[in-house]
Amino acid sequence: SSLYFTGLWATGYFAFSGIALGIQYLGVKIIYLMERSSRQELSAIFEQQPRLVWRVVDGLEVRTATEDLMPGDIVVVRAGEPVPVDGEITAGMACIDQRALTGEAQPVEKEVTDAVFAATLMLTGRVLIRVDKAGAETTAARIGQILTETAAHQTRLESRSMEFAHKSTLPNLLIATGIAWPVLGFTSAVAALNSGIGYHMRNVSLLSSLNYLRLASQQAILVKDGRALERLHEVDTFVFDKTGTLTSEIPQVARIHCMDDALSEEDILGYAAAAEYRQPHPIAKAILALAEERGLTLPGIDEACYQVGHGIRVTIDEQVVHVGSERFMQQSEIDIPETLQQHKQVCQQKGYSLVLVARDQHLVGALELHAALRPEAAAVIAALQQRGLHLAIISGDQEEPTRALAGSLGISTYFAQTLPENKAAIIQQLQGEGRVVCFIGDGINDAIALQQADVGISLQGATTIATDMAQIVLMDQSLAKLNHVLDLALQFDRTIHQAFWVTMIPGVICISGVFLLHFGIVASEILFQLGFFSGVGIAMKPLLEAQKNRQKV
Repeated sequence: SSLYFTGLWATGYFAFSGIALGIQYLGVKIIYLMERSSRQELSAIFEQQPRLVWRVVDGLEVRTATEDLMPGDIVVVRAGEPVPVDGEITAGMACIDQRALTGEAQPVEKEVTDAVFAATLMLTGRVLIRVDKAGAETTAARIGQILTETAAHQTRLESRSMEFAHKSTLPNLLIATGIAWPVLGFTSAVAALNSGIGYHMRNVSLLSSLNYLRLASQQAILVKDGRALERLHEVDTFVFDKTGTLTSEIPQVARIHCMDDALSEEDILGYAAAAEYRQPHPIAKAILALAEERGLTLPGIDEACYQVGHGIRVTIDEQVVHVGSERFMQQSEIDIPETLQQHKQVCQQKGYSLVLVARDQHLVGALELHAALRPEAAAVIAALQQRGLHLAIISGDQEEPTRALAGSLGISTYFAQTLPENKAAIIQQLQGEGRVVCFIGDGINDAIALQQADVGISLQGATTIATDMAQIVLMDQSLAKLNHVLDLALQFDRTIHQAFWVTMIPGVICISGVFLLHFGIVASEILFQLGFFSGVGIAMKPLLEAQKNRQKV
């Protein structure tokens, strides 16, 4: 740039050099403004928290700064106010818009014991919330910090663009001063010097990266490492953890076994549902969901005694009902019939579980629970298969249920009874075969595999270590956005390649034109600016189209 503008002065282009310099730095200013806007949106998108909140102190509501809140404090939030903290509702009910955090447009109803998160908006109701995390410790604030750090990292394309720009400098200088000057004269040398091959890509690639991070975050997709979006386009193999990723946390009651001819399936289910009423664990939710589906009216319980991890004993109409595991029944001195023992062995082989039900020290039935496939899983898998991707399942579960799940989804490759430390070894084995692997998991035992994979994806709501290790987190706790992530990666790759050519071609035309068509300084400057603003237009196009589509909606 220094040599070029010195050449303009030396050739007498005084006014033109001022105009050219002004346009060039106007373009740089535009880039900086766009970059700053993108960075600010990325850092603020999950950090819109109120500065003051109402805290309950000795029964009174006291105005308190958000940063002064401590875990255990109780805050009041009313309709129309943003939720300021991560915590648990201790009183009241509310309808909450979680779109900023999960991308889910449908508001959700929250009641006592439900978790709520900062950066969400209360639409109706009034609740008291016990603070678990506040300020910089909230999920929203940590996501904002991750996005800020991600935007600061150079992607491989940015690094390559910088490297290409540096490497093209010397050849450009040699062409201008070593060939154009001696052959065509000083003015032609100055024109050739302004070809700018590779010069614009360093700014354009950065702007493209930031824009796609914004697009992802607007769709509740947290890209923690910009390089993952590039690498995802190259992935040819997707490996899914089974439990918690392809299957739902809440199982389903597949069968009800009756051990007493005097009782029906509804009786057995009614006893189990009444005992498990108000219990928060997934098995209780599965039992209660089936009872609600069948329209059962649950009897009231007189007293309850819950034994963590084993079962619960309740009194219903002066009858003592036990609901729980085989071990719980044995501890309660309840005999297990031989027929149920046989059912139990079959269930163990298939990876199913049994919840036993006893009344007055006699076992009367059992509920057979199967893992429930995520509602969106089949459609997501089908879409991935249409893309021609190789799919596999890794599970620590038994062979038969893993094979059955893989068969139901049309996946031919699966690995059953896999220990946590062996999951990463399987990923490494696939990579050794020349595959580029994306692993999708959600548990502590998936952390090593997430780190080993070329791209690691987890779901929000998974274990902390899984989301820490993952490069991409689906914030709506669903696999439904997985294909959208792939579309973003494909669009990003296309945008970068289009930007590369529209910034390169004017430079090539400039040098060719100087030697073949005797282009002068004015023509070279026009081509230089054409390359710059064309590249900026290509980089901004996806974001502008997304904004246009949102306005239509």
